[in-house]
Amino acid sequence: MSDPSEAFVHPLAGRYASAEMSRLFAPATRFRTWRRLWIALAEGQRELGLPIPPEALDQMRAAADDVDLDRAAELERELRHDVMAHIRLFGEAAPAAAGWIHAGATSCFVTDNADLVLQRDALGIVRSRLLACVARLAEFARTHRATPTLGFTHFQPAQPTTVGKRATLWIQDLLLDLEEVDHRIAGLRFRGIRGATGTQASFVELFEGDTGRVDRLDEGIARAFGFERRFAVTGQTYPRKADYALLAALAGIAASASKFANDIRLLQHLREVEEPFGDAQIGSSAMPYKRNPMRSERINALARHVMVLSLDPAFTAATQWLERTLDDSANRRIAIPEAFLATDAVLLLVHQVAAGLRVNRAVIRDRLERELPFVATEALLMRAVRAGGDRQDLHERIRGHAVASAERAADTASAPDIVERLAGDPAFGLDEAAIREVLRPELHVGRAPEQVDRFLENDVAPVLADTDWGEVPEPTI
Repeated sequence: MSDPSEAFVHPLAGRYASAEMSRLFAPATRFRTWRRLWIALAEGQRELGLPIPPEALDQMRAAADDVDLDRAAELERELRHDVMAHIRLFGEAAPAAAGWIHAGATSCFVTDNADLVLQRDALGIVRSRLLACVARLAEFARTHRATPTLGFTHFQPAQPTTVGKRATLWIQDLLLDLEEVDHRIAGLRFRGIRGATGTQASFVELFEGDTGRVDRLDEGIARAFGFERRFAVTGQTYPRKADYALLAALAGIAASASKFANDIRLLQHLREVEEPFGDAQIGSSAMPYKRNPMRSERINALARHVMVLSLDPAFTAATQWLERTLDDSANRRIAIPEAFLATDAVLLLVHQVAAGLRVNRAVIRDRLERELPFVATEALLMRAVRAGGDRQDLHERIRGHAVASAERAADTASAPDIVERLAGDPAFGLDEAAIREVLRPELHVGRAPEQVDRFLENDVAPVLADTDWGEVPEPTI
């Protein structure tokens, strides 16, 4: 037997994603779902009159969870067909049912329907993660609803905002993602029993032309697996366009998370806001003093992978031939699980970062006070005009003082002296105390605190009300 340590272990499962999401896409879960589908098929067929012996169903149910993966791999190497290998394996475990397992079905009965079941369950996990992230960021926004901070456009100083208002932008992106996830969950359809080309011909034959029984079987299996809707028509597979829509929704989550992580990285560079940093955490192997934003960087890295993966199902949907080709199979085995595992990992990290964000108020205040005399010049201009000054003359004087002050600060690395310059200009008629009163940060954040309150009350609270998203695991690394 080969040494397991010499085999590749996928980082998403071994390093980043939760055990819950990893188990969902594990081979054992997939193949047990296949067996549940075969059991539901046989149960429905027996109820509708096919002579399947009770002993066959008893044996199938008894063997439902006991999947010998080594034996399955041995059979697949022999048969070169994964579904046939598992049909044979299930028949070995339930010999009374061997002649009835998979009756009338094609491989996509188990592969496609199982994939839809797993995707639905995975969307449920993603939804709970989104809610948990929203809740954490909402706490942060509420705490810092009125904490003034310098706003940036083009990463250049702009009008002040508040730390909490900035957080609402992150939350709103996640709420839009939640709407999309809910839309995808509501729109999920089951493939059902469709046969080799989607015509249900094999099932019509089994039921001797009784299409009513075919419909009841189709409806019953979908209902047994919790699906209210089925695709109205299919080829051999369900429409691969559905996979693209699904992964596009995950890519949207990744984009939101990546924007959040980029913002944190920029703010950490400014020393204004920092992601959590462990007591024993090492920022750099070469530079002991560093506090690298490694969690946010990892969010960016994994989110990029999710966004790129969304291209896979787009190409797959675009290149399916007629009723189906098999060039979708290998790609889907990789792209869909990886997209869910990576999205899970991203949201675990977002939750961890949001829960431990550190706000350095003194740094924020210092930067704001350095820049506020420049960004608040319009307010100073209006005050001077009300005091009787000439607007055009004052505008030019402010411009001159601002340029000179900025150049001096850049040349000498000293604090800007624009306040002193304006106070010393008799055209303004304002002393330094009056100017500094105008420059109080709280006066320049507009309605930001109110906007935070209204957003949390009207948009966030209803989403989080009566919702239990469970305990969110910590990222493994």
